[in-house]
Amino acid sequence: MNIRKKVTWTCPPGLGRFAALDHWVRAAEAQDWSEEEVQTVLDEVVEADDDAVGLAVLAWYSARA
Repeated sequence: MNIRKKVTWTCPPGLGRFAALDHWVRAAEAQDWSEEEVQTVLDEVVEADDDAVGLAVLAWYSARA
């Protein structure tokens, strides 16, 4: 799936990828992202090699609040 839209949110500092993902998902759901779109991002973050890569994935799908 090729997702081009962004979630507007601010990641609290110091979070690992899974804690950040929890915040991101809540913001995405509030902004009417489909389950399929959210699941695509979730899969990418979970499959990332480490927190830095996972957080970079979230940054790609994010716009600053």
